[in-house]
Amino acid sequence: MNIERPERAFLVGLSADSMEPDERSTEASMQELKALLETAGGEFGGMALQNRRSPDPRTFIGGGKALEIREAMAAAGCTLAVFDNELSPSQARELEEELGARVLDRSGLILDIFAGRARTREGRLQVELAQYRYLLPRLTGMWSHLASQTASGASRIGTRGPGETQLETDRRHIRRKIQKLEEELREVRRARGVQRRQREKNAVPTVALVGYTNAGKSTLANALTGAELHTGNRLFDTLDTSTRRLELDEMTTVLLSDTVGFIRKLPTQLVEAFKATLEELSLADLLLHVIDASEPDWAERAAVTDRLIEELGAGSTPRLEVFNKCDLAAGEPPRGGDAVRVSALTGEGLDELKRRILEALGRGAKKVDIKLPYDRSGLLDVLHRECRVLSVDYTESGIEVALVCGPETYGRIREYVV
Repeated sequence: MNIERPERAFLVGLSADSMEPDERSTEASMQELKALLETAGGEFGGMALQNRRSPDPRTFIGGGKALEIREAMAAAGCTLAVFDNELSPSQARELEEELGARVLDRSGLILDIFAGRARTREGRLQVELAQYRYLLPRLTGMWSHLASQTASGASRIGTRGPGETQLETDRRHIRRKIQKLEEELREVRRARGVQRRQREKNAVPTVALVGYTNAGKSTLANALTGAELHTGNRLFDTLDTSTRRLELDEMTTVLLSDTVGFIRKLPTQLVEAFKATLEELSLADLLLHVIDASEPDWAERAAVTDRLIEELGAGSTPRLEVFNKCDLAAGEPPRGGDAVRVSALTGEGLDELKRRILEALGRGAKKVDIKLPYDRSGLLDVLHRECRVLSVDYTESGIEVALVCGPETYGRIREYVV
């Protein structure tokens, strides 16, 4: 029986002075690219990180470097080159010629991973939309045989029409697909709007988990709610948003949403496609920014997440930083007014996190004993509606009530507290 071997790939990164800092390749981003390759089922065959003043307009890395990488790929038996940076369609075509192998950029690799991970209908729609948006400007390369038909400035007789017609047909087909997918996602957004209005009507607060991929968001959601969401030590293990009920205390229940993880250089096509899901961030009552405290570059990863939260219009949503995996952290992550240290695996700090969520939401139940005068007995109906009444005892001096209530009700009955 033939067992299909994983595709062997060579990784390439460029750091140019003319690039924006978050576009440059670094040792950390290259190691992350290696992890992405392995997540996609590929095999690592080598790596090159180049420094230049500016990217080469034609081949991105320059002709000499391309020849050097071609030889390294041949020696390592690589059939695929994966670039850490985003390539233009023309650069990708030139590189395939220069390297004699398939070329994929970081965006294409992430899209491939997403395509294999989406489970719900909404998730699949979002990934498909992102893939078509990525594919559209790259169609010409797939019809490169047209170049030979028009090489001398005039098409050879009998060859010009059909090829161009096919290319335009494909473009129109993809545009129609994009339009259809956008319409379907608008329907999803409308359905979400109905659900959201129902939550608002029922006054159920929403708390959303956000953070870098593999920060432990799903494990934390499971630890807090007792749910059994799928978890794994892989990049982008969660693509489809899931929501569970979380009881913070005897009086307060919130909806806890686990969202897709972020990453450096997340493809713009994906951010656009997932806006229908990620708009929940701007509408949440509180964001829990989950940070992997065991990662040496946690600060840089947290900054990536912060930028994307701003980009998605959720910059003004209240936020609480949750430093997860503290049982594995070598040093002490920050302690501050907006930070909590936890371990979703061991349970350390979870009670403190719940207390801080209640505090951030301006909620929190109190167990109190009160004595109502008989002329205020009408308050009993209010207490039964708004609180959890544990016991009622009618005595000669008044009505003794044991109850659990929220801060608003507590403010109204404070004078009767025993």
